[in-house]
Parts: sequence; structure tokens; C-alpha cells
Amino acid sequence: MPKKFSYRGLSIEELQKLPLDEFSKLINSRERRVIKRGFTPKHKKLLERIKQAKESGSDKPIKTHLRDMVIIPEMVGLKFGIHNGKEFVTVDIAPEMVGHRLGEFAQTRKKVSHSAPGIGATRSSLYIPLK
Repeated sequence: MPKKFSYRGLSIEELQKLPLDEFSKLINSRERRVIKRGFTPKHKKLLERIKQAKESGSDKPIKTHLRDMVIIPEMVGLKFGIHNGKEFVTVDIAPEMVGHRLGEFAQTRKKVSHSAPGIGATRSSLYIPLK
């Protein structure tokens, strides 16, 4: 039996019914401060696009560069295309992501895997005869 999600003792349905100022009392202080001070005009525009996507029920991801946007319960179930500096990474918002920021789920750096040096890696490798 799968475990039912709860955030600070509230289910996702209860979180979605809460007003934004009540929800802000449940999240961490850094995210609470963003909500308390009010969203920027860009954030408000994104919230309007979220409401439109909820009403229309489209499967297209909502593309955004706003990596600092706090994930609120309204966003659960939607797809976002979050820009990582090079491309848009598609992320499905799950209930466990509530209270985090969008940028946490679109990594900006890749893992570096080093291997053996190739031809031209050093000056001395120029003089190695090829078979």
C-alpha cells in the first residue's frame, strides 16, 4: 500500500484549499519571506499562466526561466520546462516538491567524467607514432 503524502500533517488537497498566506506559515523561512514580501511581476505572470493551464488541462509544459519561483500547491500535477542555462528541462511537479524552488530540479551542471587522455592531449603525445 503506497504511503499517503502529507506536508506538515496536511494532505495535498488540504494544502490546495489553504490561502497563500496560511500556506506560507508552513514552509521554511527563506521561502516564507518571498511570499510575505509579494511576488515580482514576472512571478505573477507565471502564476496567471499556471491558472490558465489548470483550466485548460493541457499537457504542454509551461516554459519558464524563473528558477527562483517557490513551488506552491497549485502547481502540483503540472509540467514545467525549467531553463537550466542551455535548454528547457521538463519537470513534473509532484506533491513532495512543495516548498522547494523550481531551479532545484533542473541542474545547471553536468557530471564530469574523465577518461584516458587522447591524441593531442599533451605536447609529447604529438610524437607518438600511429600504427
